[in-house]
Amino acid sequence: MTNKKFGISEALDLLKKGNERFVKGLESPGDISFQRRKDLAENGQSPYAAVLTCSDSRTPPEHIFNAGLGDIFVVRNAGNLAGDCDIGSIEYAAEHLGVPVVVVLGHDKCGAVSSAVDIFLSGEELPGNDPLSAMLNEICENACAKAGADITREEFIKRSEDLNIEHSADKLQKSPIIADLVKKGTLVVVRAKYSLETGQVTFFDR
Repeated sequence: MTNKKFGISEALDLLKKGNERFVKGLESPGDISFQRRKDLAENGQSPYAAVLTCSDSRTPPEHIFNAGLGDIFVVRNAGNLAGDCDIGSIEYAAEHLGVPVVVVLGHDKCGAVSSAVDIFLSGEELPGNDPLSAMLNEICENACAKAGADITREEFIKRSEDLNIEHSADKLQKSPIIADLVKKGTLVVVRAKYSLETGQVTFFDR
């Protein structure tokens, strides 16, 4: 697939069909051969999607989407947040590598979101300005604070996970580079959520 250009529909189809294979436990057709490594090293990469997702060891995008080497440009951090470095990395994938699809992929039972929910519901304030506190505060302010009231803790966490995905997608689309490509119709930013138990990726947008 090196140096092949993909359209939006084709890229989404590859992601969805790859996840279907993963859910069914089918052997991956993703190419990880010596020849593929050699080809990528000599000719560069041309991934069909970029994925911003959580660092959780249970959520590797290459496996989830049944992909091979050079197929997916991956950016990961705890809580799938869109910080400056993450946005810059996605901008690179979109502008220089030409990916037609950016997926913001959250997941259920997210430890970062659950921790933020516990802090938010307790009414505590995180001390200091360390990176971990900043991460949890961002989730509290932009997801937990909008999750609603009079619901169970389980539902509160689920809503916060979904809102956190929305928040990161919104931040990405405020990037002038990404917004311009979206406006031109050469790029889409889609929101999705992964189930740890079933392996299924649910796309919110399409």
